[in-house]
Amino acid sequence: MWGSIVSEWASLILRWLHVVAAIAWIGSSFYFIALDLSLKPKSDLPDGVQGEAWQVHGGGFYRIMKYLVAPAQMPEELTWFKWEAYTTWLSGFALMVVVYYLEADLFLVDKSILDLTPLQAGLFSFCSLALAWLLYEAACRSGLAQRELGFAIGGYIFLVGLTFAFTHVLSGRGAFNQIGAIIGTIMVANVFTLIIPNQKKIVAALVAGQSPDPKLGKASKERSVHNNYLTLPVVVLMISNHYPLLYATRFNWIIVAIILALGPVIRHFFNERHAGRKSPWWVWGVAAAGMVAIGFLSAAGPREAKTAAVATPTLANVEEIVMSRCSMCHAAEPVWAGIVTAPKGIVLDSTDHIRRNMRLIGRVAAWSSAMPPGNITEMTGEERAILATYIAQSDR
Repeated sequence: MWGSIVSEWASLILRWLHVVAAIAWIGSSFYFIALDLSLKPKSDLPDGVQGEAWQVHGGGFYRIMKYLVAPAQMPEELTWFKWEAYTTWLSGFALMVVVYYLEADLFLVDKSILDLTPLQAGLFSFCSLALAWLLYEAACRSGLAQRELGFAIGGYIFLVGLTFAFTHVLSGRGAFNQIGAIIGTIMVANVFTLIIPNQKKIVAALVAGQSPDPKLGKASKERSVHNNYLTLPVVVLMISNHYPLLYATRFNWIIVAIILALGPVIRHFFNERHAGRKSPWWVWGVAAAGMVAIGFLSAAGPREAKTAAVATPTLANVEEIVMSRCSMCHAAEPVWAGIVTAPKGIVLDSTDHIRRNMRLIGRVAAWSSAMPPGNITEMTGEERAILATYIAQSDR
């Protein structure tokens, strides 16, 4: 019991910290991108200033100036923006260990996809995380990133390919989390390995009375732009575990491919507006079409969708399936090892409870394969079809 309690509280605290840190990081990132794009050159600005922006917030007016490389000398006080990013990744990885690695048999492994042990799944997750970042970093340092369009297309294909592979090795939920973790790691590594070190080199040059190398700022801006366009997809992937019709359906990897395309497209709209250029309103038509496509794809059902073995299923058929596949955890007194209380308070140990939660059962076990987690109780495709058919007939 105490192990379960500690795990639950650790998950809550880490998730809270992760969300708060991510809000701070994404908020400051979006703000500085918008600020950078909205700067306007003026004739009365100090030497070396690229442009300025006047802003109003909280009842006060702010005049903000950006130097093309750096001021002539170091200011007395300098605010750094880095711990928001570091805290987001550290808390996120700790949360990944608590939820996905320590409970890999529930959330990372799906034996109907690939029969992995929890250790094998954990090692695969960690190694692929590190390898994907190394490949991205190598591509950037080779100069490929300077060809923006080609690099963007290549990066997109790379991420979609990884997603396809992950959905054929890990559970759907684990695959979505894995690709999100890879994107998040790339973004934080950009801050840790290049953006902040380059800023420190610029500061060191100023302190030494030297002129900073303008290439340092240019390289940092390049990685910052990458982060800007990756932010919206990673947010969707990180919250996707709450939406089984995304991660636990037949075409889940195509859904990710659409999300990876829509995020940058939507960011393009705001970047153009912030730069004072004509708003690309076509973006919202593309976004709407993408969301409609995701809706249709999510309705395709689980990967192992079958035809119901019983032409006209009864509530008794449904009750038999739920009792044998779900009620050992979803009961007033769960009998599954490590489960102390029914997950999310959903109890399915009586006919009344099953009838009351029928729509939820359909969402997680008939129209998707989210439950049982990792298909740990080996619910069959025929059983899912019986649930789906019964619910469809009940709705008529």
